[in-house]
Amino acid sequence: MTSTQEIKVPDIGDFESVDVIEVLVKPGDHISAEDPLITLESDKATMDVPSPKSGVVKEVMISIGDKVAEGSVVAVLNPDSSSDTVPEESGVTLADTENASESKTKPSEVEPPSESLPTPAEKSPPATQKESFVKPVKASVPETPTDTRQSSFPLPHASPAVRRFARELGVDLSQIKGSGPRERILKDDVQNFVKHAISNNAGSQTNLPKPPDIDFAKWGGIDLQPLSRIKKIAGKHLHRAWSSIPHVTHHDETDITDLEAFRKTLKIENEGSGIRITLLAFIIKAIVNALKAFPSFNASLSTNGENLILKNYFNIGVAVDTDGGLVVPVIKEVDQKGVLEIAQLLGDVSERARFGKLKPDELQGGCFSISSLGGIGGMSFTPIVNMPEVAILGLTKARTKPVWNGTEFSPRLMLPLDLSYDHRVIDGAEAARFTAHLVQVLEDPRRLLL
Repeated sequence: MTSTQEIKVPDIGDFESVDVIEVLVKPGDHISAEDPLITLESDKATMDVPSPKSGVVKEVMISIGDKVAEGSVVAVLNPDSSSDTVPEESGVTLADTENASESKTKPSEVEPPSESLPTPAEKSPPATQKESFVKPVKASVPETPTDTRQSSFPLPHASPAVRRFARELGVDLSQIKGSGPRERILKDDVQNFVKHAISNNAGSQTNLPKPPDIDFAKWGGIDLQPLSRIKKIAGKHLHRAWSSIPHVTHHDETDITDLEAFRKTLKIENEGSGIRITLLAFIIKAIVNALKAFPSFNASLSTNGENLILKNYFNIGVAVDTDGGLVVPVIKEVDQKGVLEIAQLLGDVSERARFGKLKPDELQGGCFSISSLGGIGGMSFTPIVNMPEVAILGLTKARTKPVWNGTEFSPRLMLPLDLSYDHRVIDGAEAARFTAHLVQVLEDPRRLLL
């Protein structure tokens, strides 16, 4: 004997109604006992409504965006004849909705067992049925990704918290194989899936729509100026870096009043040497000190996204503005050089970069980069991490500001610092500690001797 049964919303506590944010089944799906049917979301949490029995979904009574309460009918089920009912303490109630006459159905008309269910192609509802099943999401309901699962695949087994985490990342749980008991999908499984996807797509083009081809000449005169070779090469590299790396930028500032006074003293002492002693030479030396204290910044992420490659050498790249665009020559083995030698090398590579005379090896092997706009201006910006590095420091113009010294305000020369980093490798606390360490070194250059 086969009878259809209604599956109702269980006790949901003090809430009079809650939102339906996911509908996990459709008519024709075969489900097992305890498989989730829908996901509800209140102001405090999410919860799944499970099926108390195995069987075939005959009809779904609610859609995404609906509000339901305890006792609302979720779906109508044709239960398997041998399925066991979930214990009553689960809170899900069943109501027999068939007339007694259906119990007299002929044996040949009895619904076949689960192994004789229609094929996936037969179970899939027509397009018009799907459109009537999923209603537009109401304004008060968070947008959820489209459920692309087909009825031929088993429903993913995951907790409401994991489902919500996956929705926030836009991840389809049907694409993930769980590592928990009975292949239950865990939060780590979702995170590993995202990391793997990012790693595989690191060098590929994004799926952004192609921009329209616009005839700008119809509104007035135009001139066509080809991009320089450097900008073409740099543009592809920057686009790949911005698309592949989850960027975060940490902003801070440091008091360089004493450092600037010391720099001017050295400049006077070395006037006849031909060395141009800039603030950047001190910053490069200070960065090496910070990289030694925080090795994860002197690293690269492996191509499979599973390992961090820590480097035992310290090569610093410095962005140089040229007529053709930005180039980033690399000063090697900075940890083995003093400030005067760094200043000399910095002047040399900057000059040759502007005339296009850098060797290929001088543009490779960087561990960390600096992009300085100090000679131009600005208060802050977001530099793009120079892959395969994991961080870059941006510098803008230093300004004199009134700073409270404990008893009064005094004029101090303050330098803005903008640290962009790869959030897959570095978290916010590490970035703050790295910048705080750099601030200490720049405010008291004697720390470079430690």
